[in-house]
Amino acid sequence: MTIEAKFRKLATDNAPGQEVRQGTGDLAAQMRGDPLPGRPVDFSHGDVDAHAPTPGAFDLFAAGVAQGGSQAYTEYRGDIGIRELIAPRLAGFTGAPVDARDGLIITPGTQGALFLAIAATVTRGDKVAIVQPDYFANRKLVEFFEGEMIPVEMDYVNADDHGAGLDLDALEAAFKAGARTFLFSNPNNPAGVVYSPDEIAQIAALAARYGVTVIVDQLYSRLRYSGAEYTHLRAADIDADNVVTIMGPSKTESLSGYRLGVAFGSPAVITRMEKLQAIVSLRAPGYSQAVLRGWFAEPEGWLADRIRRHQAIRDDLLTVLRGIDGAFVRTPQAGSYLFPRLPELSVRPADFVTFLRLQAGVTVTPGTEFSPLAASSVRLNFSQDHRSAVSAVRRLAELVDLYGV
Repeated sequence: MTIEAKFRKLATDNAPGQEVRQGTGDLAAQMRGDPLPGRPVDFSHGDVDAHAPTPGAFDLFAAGVAQGGSQAYTEYRGDIGIRELIAPRLAGFTGAPVDARDGLIITPGTQGALFLAIAATVTRGDKVAIVQPDYFANRKLVEFFEGEMIPVEMDYVNADDHGAGLDLDALEAAFKAGARTFLFSNPNNPAGVVYSPDEIAQIAALAARYGVTVIVDQLYSRLRYSGAEYTHLRAADIDADNVVTIMGPSKTESLSGYRLGVAFGSPAVITRMEKLQAIVSLRAPGYSQAVLRGWFAEPEGWLADRIRRHQAIRDDLLTVLRGIDGAFVRTPQAGSYLFPRLPELSVRPADFVTFLRLQAGVTVTPGTEFSPLAASSVRLNFSQDHRSAVSAVRRLAELVDLYGV
């Protein structure tokens, strides 16, 4: 693969947070009607103005700055004092021990953790099992490192409300075909579904049987709605040397601007991640690391209130989306994403995404970022101002009606 081809596969134009670079000239001329009035809303990422960072975060950051060089220039895998502080919190949350010294690394965001974890386990020609739909960067990074991707479908549409719908037979077939790394997110990004305890137990059993390293992104595992039963993979009888868990405070806690993530699990993988981080970025931002002192130690009632507010937004948006004739959307059990499947339109899905942004002031992420089979879907991060989000989804519904078949 040429260097140009490798970077073409990254295709960041439609990635979350990027404005879609389309919609001028002939394409813009195809838009119907006048622009719809309303405040622009960017559903490609959460709004940290509408949902402020956890209380005291900036004070902890300032204290890190005041500490000076000892905080600025930590070990490559992060300040040992902070790692020893958060390790028991992570262990208590996930139900299995966390080795602060050898099994935990602080990274520049969970995106940094994902990059390092895949780079530490995948090289040219390696077979990697990957869920579809799932987080867009999984596929792109596997392709970038020239691994061979084996897709495993997750039929979240037809699964009951207590499972993700992962095709476990296909997962075992992927392992039999030689996949030695498995990537997935739980809760799933983009659909917001949670894997059932049985699904997690079977993933753990299959990984043990075939000697597979599992990288699980649990970024939204704190933002769970009523009735959502959650099982952490690392507590499901899986060999600790065969799993890496990725978490961070960027989403539920609205701390994305501090660029903090953690990965914990297999000491061998964590060590390789540290070696690469020492070259790529040296360390997670030194002063920002101090903010982790407040993670899992928020004021009483804060997390419950954050969940309640997000659930209220989720439910109002579901009402609007389910009023669209021919659309389907499953109720997210966790996280802040909706992944509606839109009805048949008279324009290409990619063009509709552009018209939505230009004509309605609504930015969404195309479903094809998460699976080539999800062209008719779009992803919305509903961690937004409540009223603005509802207004924006109503405009989306109007445009679906305008461009419907």
